[in-house]
Amino acid sequence: MRTFDVIIIGSGSGNSLLGPEYDALDVAIIDGGTFGGTCLNVGCIPTKMYVYPAEIAQSARELSGLGVSADVSSDAVDWPSIRDRIFGRIDAISTGGLAYRNSLPRVTVFQEYAHFIGPKTLETASGEQLSAPTIILASGSRVLVPQIPGIDLPQVHTSDTVMRIPQLPRRVVIVGGGYIAAEFAHVFNGLGAEVTQINRSSRLLRGQDTEIAERFQQCAGDQWNLATEWTPEQITPNDDGSVTLRSISTQGAETREEVADVVLMATGRRPNSDLLNPQAAGIAVDPESQLIRVDDHQRVLGQDGKVLEGVWALGDVCSPAQLKHVANHEARVVAHNVMHPEDLVTSDHRFIPAAVFTHPEIATVGMTEDQARAWAQENGAEITVKSQAFGDVAYGWAMADQTGICKVVADRATGKILGAHLIGPHSSMLIQPLIQAMSFGLDARQMARGQYWIHPSLAEVVENALLGLEFD
Repeated sequence: MRTFDVIIIGSGSGNSLLGPEYDALDVAIIDGGTFGGTCLNVGCIPTKMYVYPAEIAQSARELSGLGVSADVSSDAVDWPSIRDRIFGRIDAISTGGLAYRNSLPRVTVFQEYAHFIGPKTLETASGEQLSAPTIILASGSRVLVPQIPGIDLPQVHTSDTVMRIPQLPRRVVIVGGGYIAAEFAHVFNGLGAEVTQINRSSRLLRGQDTEIAERFQQCAGDQWNLATEWTPEQITPNDDGSVTLRSISTQGAETREEVADVVLMATGRRPNSDLLNPQAAGIAVDPESQLIRVDDHQRVLGQDGKVLEGVWALGDVCSPAQLKHVANHEARVVAHNVMHPEDLVTSDHRFIPAAVFTHPEIATVGMTEDQARAWAQENGAEITVKSQAFGDVAYGWAMADQTGICKVVADRATGKILGAHLIGPHSSMLIQPLIQAMSFGLDARQMARGQYWIHPSLAEVVENALLGLEFD
């Protein structure tokens, strides 16, 4: 059995743990997937590199309201060039990161999966046994697909594979109603494919504020074919190389069929906790979410609810927020706590923001309006809400924007900002000052009048939303 000082399972945010303080330690990094993890290889970064050209193309089609004619058809889109630009860069980063880790004298990389066979004891897929007094679980999550007939056909993809297809398909069917489905629907629609989105429930983006989700759903239905309350039942191949997806209504026995060149299953992700055989190490896993249980310091909990000394976890394998910036934050917490057990710091999960890079873009932080109203009822408080249209500020006039809103939810008595939700161009950037205000305790009144707001920038929509709140 080989022993190390530290074993890290996962090469995404787990790879960022190794600062100078770790240079004197013998470290093993274990990952059977592509080095660099989900975000780099199949997630955040390549998807946004597709979103950007799709956004430009879609925005060009919408210029008629500004007196400009520009229509980007699928014939004008060079999918192989877009794909090769993206992965020419990303693959080099992954390869370079692996080569760098392999060059370090005290770091050993195992390019295979491993699972626990006992407390602090692991076995790799090739049968090698490893142990260490400190083990860090950063093994991430994986796509979850429905097990229906035809799911293994070559025309059926997940977010792991669809970005590397050889050509832009003419017809794409996307199954799912979450952020991955929303982003890929925008990518393929923006680049000129005919898109149909199938969703089991009646609402898209169920985790978003209701007003934002309803506005996006209307926008989505205006851009691509949207079919809600349908469940995929079977995929069959056709003689011309296409496939037919048959779905059944959630409201009855009615069925429908879509013919597609590509079917994208964007039906969610699940943590990789089960692949670790956590029971063998006494690790507690939430039976519903399948997340590894941790305390506020990212220490893994045992099945008796007590801390398993020397075992830590971070990212998708233990966090309900499957977000790279959350995993990176938790990695910084773990990196410190492993080396400074006498001075533990806690993870700050109070105000976790997120964005959906679809069309129009969406960004969110804190409580939705419904959540804030429930909180107010429980605490004898009252909230104030303002939804400010992008089109009501000067830069919104310039953009001729008809859909964007900035919604702020606050405590009516104290001015404390409870949540912020935006839909419209540049939402992921416009929300940042609201995140900052929540994180540092700046109330809505101070934020609105305690600083200059550049006129006539689009940021004035945030200012006006804050000024529109009514306080005691």
